[in-house]
Amino acid sequence: MKAFDLLSAPVRKFVRNRGWHELRKIQAAAITGIMSSDDNYILASRTASGKTEAAFLPVLSKLNFEETGVQVLYISPLVALINDQFLRIEELCKYLNIRVTKWHGEANSAQKNRLTRNPEGIVLITPESLEAMLVNKPFLVKGMFSNLKYTVIDEIHSFLGTDRGTQLKSILHRMQCVNAKPFSIIGLSATIGDYGEAKRFTGNESKTTVFRDTSAKEINVLFRYFKDNGDELSIELLKDLYMETKDRKVLIFPNSRGRAEEIAVKLKKISDRVDGHPNYFSHHSSVDREVREYVEHFAKNNHRENFCISCTSTLELGIDIGTVDEIVQIDATYSISSFIQRVGRSGRKDDRPARLCLYATDKWDLLQSIACWLLYSRDMFVEPVKMQEKPYDILVHQSLSIVKGNSEIKLKSLIRQLKNNPAFSQTEIVEIEQVLNHLLKIDFLEKAEQDIIIGIEGENIVNSRNFYSVFKTEKNFKVIHAGNTIGELPFSFQIAEGANILLAARIWKIRSVDSESKKIDVIPAKDGKKPVFFGSGGSIHPKIREKMLEILCGDEEYDFLDRSGHDEIKQLRRDFSVFNLQNIQTDRLLFKAENHLCLFTFTGTLVNHTLKLLFDVVGIKNELYEQSSMFDISDISADDFLSKWKTLPKYLPDMNVHIGNSLKDKPIQMDFSKYGVYLPENLQIELLKNKYFDTGQTDLFLKTTKIIEN
Repeated sequence: MKAFDLLSAPVRKFVRNRGWHELRKIQAAAITGIMSSDDNYILASRTASGKTEAAFLPVLSKLNFEETGVQVLYISPLVALINDQFLRIEELCKYLNIRVTKWHGEANSAQKNRLTRNPEGIVLITPESLEAMLVNKPFLVKGMFSNLKYTVIDEIHSFLGTDRGTQLKSILHRMQCVNAKPFSIIGLSATIGDYGEAKRFTGNESKTTVFRDTSAKEINVLFRYFKDNGDELSIELLKDLYMETKDRKVLIFPNSRGRAEEIAVKLKKISDRVDGHPNYFSHHSSVDREVREYVEHFAKNNHRENFCISCTSTLELGIDIGTVDEIVQIDATYSISSFIQRVGRSGRKDDRPARLCLYATDKWDLLQSIACWLLYSRDMFVEPVKMQEKPYDILVHQSLSIVKGNSEIKLKSLIRQLKNNPAFSQTEIVEIEQVLNHLLKIDFLEKAEQDIIIGIEGENIVNSRNFYSVFKTEKNFKVIHAGNTIGELPFSFQIAEGANILLAARIWKIRSVDSESKKIDVIPAKDGKKPVFFGSGGSIHPKIREKMLEILCGDEEYDFLDRSGHDEIKQLRRDFSVFNLQNIQTDRLLFKAENHLCLFTFTGTLVNHTLKLLFDVVGIKNELYEQSSMFDISDISADDFLSKWKTLPKYLPDMNVHIGNSLKDKPIQMDFSKYGVYLPENLQIELLKNKYFDTGQTDLFLKTTKIIEN
């Protein structure tokens, strides 16, 4: 029987009315699987391949929506994606008379109240809104979701290996506990590097099946190189970028919000001078939500005019903004996954090839970009997920959430719930007890006879609106012009009266700064410089660095490089030709300059971080330049350095001591974790070690690496 014939009559009518001549591969596979079993599924296929329909066509055909309670829960990483998918799912559900409800902070309260009175249909929600329900209205969760049949997780890759993903994994287990019987999970993604981890995320790996459509969309690629001589992009690059994009619908992805604003402002200036189109926008988390929504609406509904949106990862995920002709990437992304996710935004609506133009402003960014592209296009490699086996900080958060949701709970019951939760399955009971005892010690929890309740200090945490999220939010200032909010900026030393800033693709002059109300009053300015935005950076996988070295040691010419890029790679190869490398897997380079040494490790970020700490421990004065995977080492001879290098493995067993000493000197290192500061000291050290260091891979690196001198 064909997959189409398995669908219910109303759903078949929907498919016919859409004019689909046939189902796509991922849809046919998903329909056959979902209709025949209650297993969990991971649906993986390229962007705009119909994954949403692949999940909902069989689910809507299979379920009886006349039963009481919400039948399907759709979880999204973004509110904007919920708003986008709502229209898509609602259109499908019209054929079955099924109610679809958005549930998030910006959603219609009347619709949410109606749902609480009469739980039914499909609910679209974020993890944070679901957390808020569990904390504040646990009775509501049971009333609404005790008959839940399916949970669809969109962009599931964005949760894997993140604190937010651990939170969601915990929430899903807590939801399963209030359900009449286990519900099934369907994860959707275009870019997954570790399907095993995606299966484990469902909480039942053995009952999770992956359906993967490996057919790739053709991508036309061009890399251009413009050497950067300052903080701002060169006028030559901007002119070339303007000519490249002026007659197309384009998304430009720089690697920071400041760069996004610089590009939007300067391209619009060029366009104004030559009487080009006016549609230049910026789109990132500091731009006001209404402005972002206008940009998204313009891009999706404008069919005649070209546009250029300079954006960050806010447009990396699957928000539908219509047809995009080209993707421009400025310098290397931190991961292949992000790189491919962005490329997938081009050519979504038809069978035209995707189009990527990458501008590199630094030789190492150029080399890394080439490495990422070759790993993906030739090896089909995407980084596997690095999961936190023992996420102690999220354990703190979920402990408080469970206690708050129960009002009071027996200590043994709380420990049992946490231990049985798949999110904390690797955490030992003694470690759970240690966390809970510390929360009792700092008054986050309190004993009330035989029960545990929220303590005085804990009340301040759990009653805050920020409690429902596990990621840290910036302390932003609202930027206001003539009473209207333009956006927000993280506070920095540059925010001062009289300074010029870039925001929402315009230049503004600061009239005043109100620190108490956190407001910045601005007026239009004629000129300005980009503000400094502090990004979190990224962790580079060792395979990318190894590919970079392989490129340096090779002689292949790449047809996607422009002449400047070819020349720069040739020069890099000449620079490194003084080393006689025999094995690119094990040989690493020590360049002896006049007053210092340069060690090129060509390994991943976590190993480099571990090496740097070990260098500090043995007294090797060093600076790590992560972009080139190079240590600048001073005040030591090559012979003395190599002698100390051989001793490094013996210091690895005491990494916790070294990290603890480093943490005492620089407590700001824990700033990455919202709840890590509430852990006992030894678990803070463990959390930091798991986040930023890799002792196992470093030990292997030290034992197998051969240092080659020039």
